[in-house]
Amino acid sequence: MKKLLLASAATLLAPAAIAEEVKLGVLMGFTGPIESMAVNMGKGAELAIKEVSDSGKFMDGSTVVPIRADSTCVDAAAATAAAERLITSDGVAGIVGSTCSGATASVLQNVARPNGMVMISPSATSPSLSEAEDDGLFFRTPPSDARQGVVMAEILRDKGVNSVAVTYTNNDYGKGLAESFEHAFTEMGGEVTISAAHEDDKADYSAEVGALAAAGGEVLVVAGYADRGGAGIVRASIDTGAFDVFHFPDGMVSEGTIGNFGSEVDGSGGQLPGSDSAGADKFAEVVGDAFDPTSIFSGESYDAAALLLLAMEAAGSTDPQVYKDKILEVANAPGEQIMPGELGKAMEILAGGGDIDYVGATSVEFLENGDSAGSFREVVMQDGKFETVGFR
Repeated sequence: MKKLLLASAATLLAPAAIAEEVKLGVLMGFTGPIESMAVNMGKGAELAIKEVSDSGKFMDGSTVVPIRADSTCVDAAAATAAAERLITSDGVAGIVGSTCSGATASVLQNVARPNGMVMISPSATSPSLSEAEDDGLFFRTPPSDARQGVVMAEILRDKGVNSVAVTYTNNDYGKGLAESFEHAFTEMGGEVTISAAHEDDKADYSAEVGALAAAGGEVLVVAGYADRGGAGIVRASIDTGAFDVFHFPDGMVSEGTIGNFGSEVDGSGGQLPGSDSAGADKFAEVVGDAFDPTSIFSGESYDAAALLLLAMEAAGSTDPQVYKDKILEVANAPGEQIMPGELGKAMEILAGGGDIDYVGATSVEFLENGDSAGSFREVVMQDGKFETVGFR
């Protein structure tokens, strides 16, 4: 009888329920043309996941576990297969990703929509994604390249550049950015002498660079990838003396370019999504020395993961069909502003029925179509490193 009473007492003292484990997919190009970027992007997303999980305030104490998958960036079949595994085998409740625009579009149409899965991309920037059929499932934390093309044109014209040659990687990202830039630059009175596609992973880019040099231009705009064809174009240009001043859109502003060229491209400029907001400073504090908080798309990755989890808390559900309608609500005003490092606080407010305005690392503000309004950080290569010189 005594043993029975002790057993009963132990049962009464036991927790009423065991906290659940929620899985979040981190689908990025961990191999392929942006692998140097993806290193810190993955760390950014996982930093937000750890912050939420460690707070103990998510969904009545549920823990959150990141599940990585490799989109390769450029192989649509590999990206869709990886996304399918995340959903069907791993049972994720949401996806941070994908990274490159073409792979993201493929995952959205072939995997996310058929499975009703929410995805927030931290780096897919093609203008075509703004009009994609998404059933309210797709969002992105960086601004569209429709905006980047205008910003890039403004930077070059402000520097007094009148003519440029353009080379772009032959995919959705490259084409969309090149078209956006050319339209803006010519409207501002500049001349695009040539706009030519290049393929990635060629052993020799002398023919492409020869055509670019023949067309001429004060600056060569390289809308490519720092770990693939963009690097090949720059190397061939330097080695042949075709160009010595370049302009780098976001796909080239990475550790890959620094490692490959360093001071060889000093004086060249570029831009990437970024802001000088209080949120960016807070993100740097939260990151500490774990990785470079200014590395491309790392803040956007933190924000993407945070928004998925905040929307789940606001909806009181990890079902994508339920929480998808809360993403705009937690991202935009009105509500108490939430900075990096304050995700536990945000969970408390939402659990109590309050409203939040997630500012995050990148001053997130979503448009109705799920695009981010966004801003850009202007950089110049000085002494072999990208230095910030302004924001737009």
